[in-house]
Amino acid sequence: MKKKALQTVAASMVIASLALTACGSNGNGSDSNQASNGKGTSQQKEASVKELRIMAGVVGGKTPEETDLFEQEIERLTGIKADITKPASDYNTKLTTAISSGEKYDLLQISKETMNTFIDQGILTPITDFVEGSDVLSDSSVIPSGEWAQVKTEDGQIYGVFSKFQGGTMPIVRQDWLDKLGLDTPETLDEFYQVLKAFKEQDPDGNGKEDTYGLSTAGLYEIQGFMSAAGVKQRYVMEDGKRVIPYATEAAIPVYEWFAKLYKEGIMDPNFATNDTGKMRNLFLTDRVGMVTYWDAWVGLFNNARLQEDPDTAFQAKGIPGPAGPDGEILLRRGDPDVWVIPVNAEHPETAMEFIEWWHTEPGIILGSLGIEGEDYVKKDGQYELTELGKEHGMDHGVPFWYNDNVKPPFGKLPGVEEAQQIVMEHASLELTLPNWTDAEKIINNYAIRAMTGEMPAAEAVAKMQGELKRADLID
Repeated sequence: MKKKALQTVAASMVIASLALTACGSNGNGSDSNQASNGKGTSQQKEASVKELRIMAGVVGGKTPEETDLFEQEIERLTGIKADITKPASDYNTKLTTAISSGEKYDLLQISKETMNTFIDQGILTPITDFVEGSDVLSDSSVIPSGEWAQVKTEDGQIYGVFSKFQGGTMPIVRQDWLDKLGLDTPETLDEFYQVLKAFKEQDPDGNGKEDTYGLSTAGLYEIQGFMSAAGVKQRYVMEDGKRVIPYATEAAIPVYEWFAKLYKEGIMDPNFATNDTGKMRNLFLTDRVGMVTYWDAWVGLFNNARLQEDPDTAFQAKGIPGPAGPDGEILLRRGDPDVWVIPVNAEHPETAMEFIEWWHTEPGIILGSLGIEGEDYVKKDGQYELTELGKEHGMDHGVPFWYNDNVKPPFGKLPGVEEAQQIVMEHASLELTLPNWTDAEKIINNYAIRAMTGEMPAAEAVAKMQGELKRADLID
């Protein structure tokens, strides 16, 4: 059964079987009888038992055995007896199957896209009053007030609370190569061209061979930083009520032509069209390419990998903004946030809200990042020390980065990450992903790659994109 069909089944079964529960809700996740007299049986049970059933994709242990320890740590720290379901693979499929079978969870960790689908299907409880009334979640030092726009519905309702800070993508450059060649950080497409050309021709790795490239990507992943020069945004935008894919408009043509020039002159990695992200990253780490386009977190991971290999390395990765568009704005991509949501059939919604608040405090953040005390780290004289297992786990049990400014990373952030995240916060925004985007993406990729490799003139490629997208009813 296809995903969309499964979701439809999920909605009908959950709503039908739980109509009484939904009708008894007062809109903030608590039973209406509890809200009126404070003596409901369900509330008494919840207050005494403090149970929580969670389904999560990335939150928890690295193994089933460690997830058991993770549950025990939650209970030790909060008094909440947690039962975490964390599938090893195919999370979305197993989530949909669980929902369609009527299983009851108090908390789900899902993407914003899935959240929107579940909202439309009536599966989730609105928690606007809870968020706005929470001393923790309404504190802008815990979650910046501007971030809530990412998860609010058109009518201003909130159904999900961030489970972590989600970053964005940008050009990542070898800053040490810029310094070695006496080059400034590029700010326009022409300046980017000159820098990338120098990386190709001026032996930045110093091995006396012409064996470096200026730029590599993994296909169109992630060229948004350069499309910024044309004021073009990835995926869909709505213009006067019509669906538009900016990558398939005339505005994008000059950027495709710019890529074709890089490719023709050997400045672009010739295998960019077939690269996966692993191959792209490896070229960057092994001194074969001077710039890639990837996530802010990888600025730190690149630097850390080389430092671990050689503490005296000159290697320095740095995230930089893309070129500004005609209106002076820089358009980068923000990743869809992961959120905690409460289903309408949750048996312990108040405990779920208590957990969500706690998750954004220091003990919750330490658990979601460093992990389990005694397993992933020990604390001596107020200082954290990772165990060997903790080092392997990379300080990520679902929260590699967080919002709360009051909680400082115990070991600091990896080199370059903080600056890259500031670029994300200033310039990156979410894309609009409409139904059937996957079908549209195949058409975009096909003709964009042809344009970028010079196989087809960019104007012709865009015209063919538009034609196919219209015939398939994917744009208006």
